Amino acid sequence: MELQKNLFIKEIRDGRNIEGLFLIKNVSRAETRTGSPYLMLNLMDRTGEMAGRVWDDADRWMAECRPGGVVLLKGQAQAYKGVLQLKINTLKAVDDSNLDMTLFVPSAPYEIKSMTAEVMKLVKTVKNPHLQQLLLLFFKDSGFLKKFKKAPAAKSMHHAYMGGLLEHTLAVTRLADKVSDLYPDVDRSILIAGALLHDIGKIEEFGIDAFPFDYTDKGRLVGHLVIGVDMIQENIRKLPDFPEELGVRLKHLILSHHGRHEFGSPALPMTREAFILNFLDDLDAKINYINRLGDQMRDPGHQWTEYQRTLERFLFVNGRASEEEEPLKIQEQKNRDKTTVPRQMSFLE
Repeated sequence: MELQKNLFIKEIRDGRNIEGLFLIKNVSRAETRTGSPYLMLNLMDRTGEMAGRVWDDADRWMAECRPGGVVLLKGQAQAYKGVLQLKINTLKAVDDSNLDMTLFVPSAPYEIKSMTAEVMKLVKTVKNPHLQQLLLLFFKDSGFLKKFKKAPAAKSMHHAYMGGLLEHTLAVTRLADKVSDLYPDVDRSILIAGALLHDIGKIEEFGIDAFPFDYTDKGRLVGHLVIGVDMIQENIRKLPDFPEELGVRLKHLILSHHGRHEFGSPALPMTREAFILNFLDDLDAKINYINRLGDQMRDPGHQWTEYQRTLERFLFVNGRASEEEEPLKIQEQKNRDKTTVPRQMSFLE
């Protein structure tokens, strides 16, 4: 019998009997106060995430639980302290080779091919010949571009899904293009170049070969800002006539775009273009975060979110609940994974 994904997390309601396919984001084994083992699962599909608990025969079912794998499970949806979760009765690992994994893994709501084409158009608008040559070394490199189109822009904060880095980079560059028209003294070439390259280090900061994406050792130890500057310098070496002063100014944009030392920036913004890039990067990250909160609401219309620790406030968002079978459209922002933030951190991580 061919397995099909016919139930999505966003459709699940309290008290409903559940039978369906879900991806296991992570799993851990714990014990009750009486010493009985149980499993804690974080389940997901393209519409969001949900906690699941296996209370009986935990060690037996643990063998079926592989992070990144798909399981067929049966259980009931139950609200616990106001949060919906699944009480899982049985589950079985399934072969996902014939499954459409875009049904399980959050991904950019826009067409990758169209976004890539627009990035290339923006590269060609950079008038400074040295910067355009540098950009072409990156965006005409098939190996780099393959990773760039797949990588997320963050692990959980914003654009934390397949294709998120491309989507975020394009959005920031569009904003930079608009702002450069408003301020004639801005060096448009270096601002556009900085916008296109500001997060390139994330293709090495995250392991993107399998979902869920996580930090690489290099990503944790060095970070994407420094990684990105190293990547830029490596390509500058291939351009013997590239002005040293121009390279320094460009690398300043990369190193300062988080805006504050405590948010990971080795340098603070010290040029007009660096200030602009920092604000635009933060703007796009926050708008994406707010849009995702709206997508997670189960009812349409404006409503209050739970307390958002990253922003230290509640948010009044527009819930955009919709039928799951409605096709994804390029014009719609259907970002789908739920964010949990254990500490104050920059939106740009």
